[in-house]
Amino acid sequence: MSRLQPAAERLCRGAAVLLTGYTAGAAGWVRAAHSLGGRALRVALLAVPPLLAWRLVQLLPVVLWVVAAWGCWAAWRAGPQPIPPAPAVNPVSANPAEAVRALLRELIGDAPGVHLKTVLMRLQEDGHHTSWKVADLRRHIEALGIPVEPKLKLNGTPTRGVRREAVSPTPRPAAEGVPPVASPVV
Repeated sequence: MSRLQPAAERLCRGAAVLLTGYTAGAAGWVRAAHSLGGRALRVALLAVPPLLAWRLVQLLPVVLWVVAAWGCWAAWRAGPQPIPPAPAVNPVSANPAEAVRALLRELIGDAPGVHLKTVLMRLQEDGHHTSWKVADLRRHIEALGIPVEPKLKLNGTPTRGVRREAVSPTPRPAAEGVPPVASPVV
């Protein structure tokens, strides 16, 4: 999100609030007339100020800048105040590999492992990595040094997943200088 997007959103929402309020008020005022002639008169009275403003802008174009500035100011005041972001209740660990391991341990529970599609669904439910596919998640997990099994069988379904032993709190040390072996491409 760019720095100007919250300001533009506030202006847009404020303009919508003003327009909705003006049209609702004008419609209520027109409907309050007791006769059809009274309603027609009120509609005509509502049409006169915009026509006069149009004529004035044709004669003095600088007036349009004043009207535009006034409209922006009114929309800004009518727009909702930006809500500051709430502080994180559970801050993410400084070590991303440990945060992923903690999530995997949580999802594994008492099972022998977890499928990557289950992990991806959980991440996307929480609003993270909504455009990722299972292959993207696999590459990310392997880049963190967590091995991915190509055929982890859980509930009778063999597919890519992570075993419990791979995310145990005390992982077995890997040989130094040897990169983790990547699983075959999805």
